[in-house]
Amino acid sequence: MPELPPPITVVGIGADGWPGLAVGPRAVLREAEVVVGGPRQLDLLPRDEVAAERVPWPSPLRPAVPGLLAAHAGRRTAVLASGDPMFYGIGRTLAETVGAERLRVLPHPSSVSYACARLGWPLEATEVVSLVGRPLDTLSLALHPGRRLLVLSADSATPAAVAGLLTARGYGTARLRVLEQLGAPAERHLDGPADGWPHPPGDPLNVIAVDLGDGPRTSLVPGLPDTAYESDGQLTKRHVRAATLATLAPSPGELLWDVGGGSGSIAIEWLRAHRDCRAVSVERDPVRAERITRNAAALGVPRLRVATGPAPAALAGLPAPDAVFIGGGLTAPGLLESCWAALRPDGRIVANTVTLESEALLTEWYRRHGGELVKLAVAHAVPVGGFTGWRQAMPVTQWSAVKPDARAAETRTTEARAAEARTSDNPLQENAS
Repeated sequence: MPELPPPITVVGIGADGWPGLAVGPRAVLREAEVVVGGPRQLDLLPRDEVAAERVPWPSPLRPAVPGLLAAHAGRRTAVLASGDPMFYGIGRTLAETVGAERLRVLPHPSSVSYACARLGWPLEATEVVSLVGRPLDTLSLALHPGRRLLVLSADSATPAAVAGLLTARGYGTARLRVLEQLGAPAERHLDGPADGWPHPPGDPLNVIAVDLGDGPRTSLVPGLPDTAYESDGQLTKRHVRAATLATLAPSPGELLWDVGGGSGSIAIEWLRAHRDCRAVSVERDPVRAERITRNAAALGVPRLRVATGPAPAALAGLPAPDAVFIGGGLTAPGLLESCWAALRPDGRIVANTVTLESEALLTEWYRRHGGELVKLAVAHAVPVGGFTGWRQAMPVTQWSAVKPDARAAETRTTEARAAEARTSDNPLQENAS
């Protein structure tokens, strides 16, 4: 059996540097032949204590990880990480690259733990949003009245940017506290309201504590008001949207294709269901595609991918979806066939239409593949003279189905046939039944 390579030890280190490390992590760093880390982290190690070769991470980091580690294979290697390596840190990248079994992780208190200790906030009741390598609009999803947030800053300009976003989103009275160099001798706290944030950029190593206070309320469940979206009228309306999302049934990590995106509402509310949900909105009109991007940013899911072009051609090369929603263009040649073929086994497909031609097509697919075919009708109370009456919206025909797993179906068929054969070969069992 070949000798296993030595493990890679990941050492968490705080802003206080070497003095803040326990005996175990210090011993690992003294014995290491190579220490890999960011320049700031490497500078925290005293030369007279750590004699290892120091290797700074290149940029961009993630693509370089395999090659850099391979270049030092067989040597005792330690990797420095800020705070807890497995909390928005390099630990995840290393585990995904070399395998968790190759890692030995020695965590240090994270900046979030330090911040909650300073503020007296319970860690389990405090939402954490990272803006490191993520768009500022990511924060919008976490904005709810009365909530407390800890925001991991990208740099010294992040606090002012957060204050500006909060003000633009109606949370100008929110209280911000910027905690710099947590745990270090140079630790400093800054305080002020979002509206008119008074402090210039400070230390790039900071965490922002946000007491949101009063502000606009946004629902967590599908069916946001239609007014939440910028639209030219191509929008799946609120009540139908809520029913459609319930049928699509988003789950963490799953990928949605939203074909015929319109204003992007289905994909956006799919992403709002969980931070690990993924979605691609396919829209042929470039103006609408740009509008979808703006809507996604405003509603806190700037990670929405927008593919501009006509379907089914624009679907080529996209990763296989776990769910597909078709909100327009059903009669385009090959569209339903392409979506059904791309859908993963046990994936869901949902298609909505208001036209008789598309309804006939969905009826045919219902006959061929089963599932559910429903009619969704919504009426709104409106003034009729001095009285009130109902105004009926156009009814929506919806077909939904789950794509069967061909292999599982074949296995079940084989087992059923074997069971029938056993029964026919055993007359006692047949008589007993």
